[in-house]
Amino acid sequence: MAPTRNERGFTLIEVLVAIAVMALLAVLSWRGIDGLSRARDQARVRGDEVLALQAGLAQWGVDLDAITERPRIKPIDWDGRALRITRRGNGDPTDGLRVAAWSRRTLADGNSWWLRWDSGPLVSLAQWNQAWEQAALWAQNPGEAERLREVPVARADNWQVFYYRNNAWSNALSSDDSASVPAVAQGIGTSAATSVSTIPYGVRLVLSLSPGQAFAGNLTRDWVAPNVTPAQP
Repeated sequence: MAPTRNERGFTLIEVLVAIAVMALLAVLSWRGIDGLSRARDQARVRGDEVLALQAGLAQWGVDLDAITERPRIKPIDWDGRALRITRRGNGDPTDGLRVAAWSRRTLADGNSWWLRWDSGPLVSLAQWNQAWEQAALWAQNPGEAERLREVPVARADNWQVFYYRNNAWSNALSSDDSASVPAVAQGIGTSAATSVSTIPYGVRLVLSLSPGQAFAGNLTRDWVAPNVTPAQP
């Protein structure tokens, strides 16, 4: 008579333990994949924030480098809320002048943002006057038309602007930079019913970046007017 072979399968408990182990491994694997996905998304967000801030600071320098002085128009003005700049166009002879403005304002997401606004090309004095006033309106109480031309750069809790004059930095609001001029005529480069201001030797930006971004805290950026040497005492 042939010997019998004792064959046994998995018990119910063993099957349940195996299923539990596989489920645990699946959960751990999912958490690892989810963590990698979150880290990738966070890195992309932070990278976008860095690129936006770099681009914004570069544009800040470009706007200041392109400041232009024409008779009877203001090249630059800081009113405590917005920095407005009259600048050359982007190289096309038909581009004329532009008004660029920088400000900080709370947007629909509830955060305060450092923003830039651009008027587009201006070819007449009337257009410049309108754009100059529109830039001030944009910084305070913008309408839909003004918002369409704004670009958020970075979330900021505060910002300050200083001018370098008389061999010292001073608050741009306290700088004696304006002079009355007569009123006016037809086109850019002739005259306008406004005051003019000379371009400061330097402009200092102090930007307080909000927490929770790639960069947070105070950031200082100095701009020096090209080919200008301050007078020595």
